[in-house]
Amino acid sequence: MSEERTRTRRVLGHPLTHFLAALLILGLTQAFVVKMFVVPSGSMERTLEVDDRLLMNRLAYSLPGDDGVPDAGDVVIFHTREDLWPGGGTPPPSSFLDWVKHGAKWVLGDLIGIGPTTDHLLVKRVIGAPGQTVKCCSADGRLTIDGQPLEEPYVFEDLPFEPGSLDCSTTPRSARCFPPVTIPGGKLLVMGDHRSASGDGIAPCRGSADAADGCVRWVRVDDVLGEALVGVWPISRAGGVR
Repeated sequence: MSEERTRTRRVLGHPLTHFLAALLILGLTQAFVVKMFVVPSGSMERTLEVDDRLLMNRLAYSLPGDDGVPDAGDVVIFHTREDLWPGGGTPPPSSFLDWVKHGAKWVLGDLIGIGPTTDHLLVKRVIGAPGQTVKCCSADGRLTIDGQPLEEPYVFEDLPFEPGSLDCSTTPRSARCFPPVTIPGGKLLVMGDHRSASGDGIAPCRGSADAADGCVRWVRVDDVLGEALVGVWPISRAGGVR
């Protein structure tokens, strides 16, 4: 056996090589197949709890033959835009120690969903897709999609609504109400399941009589990173996300 082949086998068999290969495979898997994500807020309770660890399916809307548009009811993870979804993220490193911590988050943090690549991500439920018109409320306080009331068994602690005493025609008006919004092409309307505690896509429009002033926080279809696939931690809540 030649000296060059022996050296190659020694390098390939070294534990450090195995470690770097494992990191590469893990990085590629998270970049293209599944990615860990930690739930950052209580806006999706009780479907998802704060600090739940999820695996998101990055292939959900990118397979051949798929139009790439999430369906109403899907729980999606998406990139935020600072002009529409203020806050979130972390300040850039300002000291050597900050850089060390930042580097550790890149190497290890993303494995548990708290790395820099998850800093500007949110998770919400898709309510309406391009071309649909959404409003609230029906006579019994439900969302309507193209005039049809929507069944939402996943909603937790909705905003107060009492037909005849606190609805969309009374004064004061129910905070659950918002005017009709037609979803433009390439956009989605998303909301949190914990409806009364969610700064979601329609939150700036609640109580308004007209949404023509651009109050809706749309999510661009292109900003959707993937679909929430399965909870992995804590073990007591592990399982499929519905």
